[in-house]
Amino acid sequence: MGTPVIRFENVGLRYGKGPEVLRDVSFEMEQGAFCMLTGASGAGKTSLLRMLFLASRPTRGLISLFGRDIATLPRRDYPTLRRRIGVVFQEFRLIDHLTTFDNVALPLRVTGKSRSAYRGDVMELLNWVGLADHADALPPVLSGGEKQRVAIARAVVAKPDLLLADEPTGNVDPAMGLRLMKLFAELNRFGTTVLIATHDSHLIERTGMPVMQLVKGELRHAA
Repeated sequence: MGTPVIRFENVGLRYGKGPEVLRDVSFEMEQGAFCMLTGASGAGKTSLLRMLFLASRPTRGLISLFGRDIATLPRRDYPTLRRRIGVVFQEFRLIDHLTTFDNVALPLRVTGKSRSAYRGDVMELLNWVGLADHADALPPVLSGGEKQRVAIARAVVAKPDLLLADEPTGNVDPAMGLRLMKLFAELNRFGTTVLIATHDSHLIERTGMPVMQLVKGELRHAA
């Protein structure tokens, strides 16, 4: 086996002087793995994903991404590492003055690709998530579910090495939720490692993917 894409070893996290929100979390994900992370609200799912996107550092323990220890990773190397990661945030984080098309295309634009080079890929993806007719719309006029689909398209458009998704189907109907899961599965088939946090038990059952469960900050079950 090669170097794990994700490795947690006895990781703990607390905010300020409060209690630990994650305690002694240990797991690994190899390249090409697909796993669901579940747990009740407040169990620590979002906190775990935040550490993987370098938005916060563990209070204790080891986290490595692509074989690099994030505790010793210089901040100047953050952008390079983050470009290998696609993230779907619960709060979407769209740029209001950019159209749907340009929000989705952003990860490709920052790599220096021309609009003509990526237009076809972006429109194909917008069609997949049912937003081809909203390509020129600005985020303020989109519904919550539409914004979520824009955020998902943006996260996957550059075919990242690692995809992190926090409740990615929370604002869409069940049929679209399954369609989005098929998109994640297709990305995974081409080698992307996928970690999806969700409390949707029906979605977990229908995907049939391995599951990790957080209970009050502790990883109690991995299957």
